[in-house]
Amino acid sequence: MRRYLHHNGLGLFFGLLFLLAVVGQVVSGRALRNQELVAAGLAPLDVGRYLTSSSFAVDLLENWQSEYLQFLLYLMATVWLVQRGSPESKELDQVGRESDEDQEVGAAAHPWSPGPARRGPGPLRWAYENSLGLVMGTVFLGTWLAQSVAGVVAYNEEQLQDLLPPLSWREYLVSPDFWSRTLQNWQSEFLAVGSMAVLSVYLRQRGSPESKPVGAAHDDTAAEG
Repeated sequence: MRRYLHHNGLGLFFGLLFLLAVVGQVVSGRALRNQELVAAGLAPLDVGRYLTSSSFAVDLLENWQSEYLQFLLYLMATVWLVQRGSPESKELDQVGRESDEDQEVGAAAHPWSPGPARRGPGPLRWAYENSLGLVMGTVFLGTWLAQSVAGVVAYNEEQLQDLLPPLSWREYLVSPDFWSRTLQNWQSEFLAVGSMAVLSVYLRQRGSPESKPVGAAHDDTAAEG
């Protein structure tokens, strides 16, 4: 068990934080929603009804989709773009998809390489070569679509409470409410990723692979501590 925890500590740590944050969101989000309902003269929600409500779903999904968009864009951007001195960047002369030898695929693969990497060019190897981006993109699109569906339901509930006409799903997709929810999450993700790429040129965190070695020069690129 100790060895398992040691080998999987990073994933387990953030998985636990994720669960704790979701529980906290349920508690605080339900309290806030019930305040709004009581103020409108409506019955409050119990935990089960809140967990299946559009209000909870849209708040959850709008954060998920922005996170996966962040990673998708970072994966794609770092193929072609570099940042001199950043450990988050490739070497300045390695822009692009790189050679089969650099990527250890096809004839350059090792006996221990994953099966698809040992194959010749074809759909299976292409899918594996791009599998991380494909999964990130699929999750992003799925959660963004789910956010729009939950969002229009939550928005229309508020509209009906105020005796205002509801919107169709297509109308909601171009509404200020949808894009305000979306863009306030996107801008924070873009700021965080850009800050990490640039600040890591000049700042250090000893022992972290996300930082350069403490004594590395500021213009050392792709170095890890």
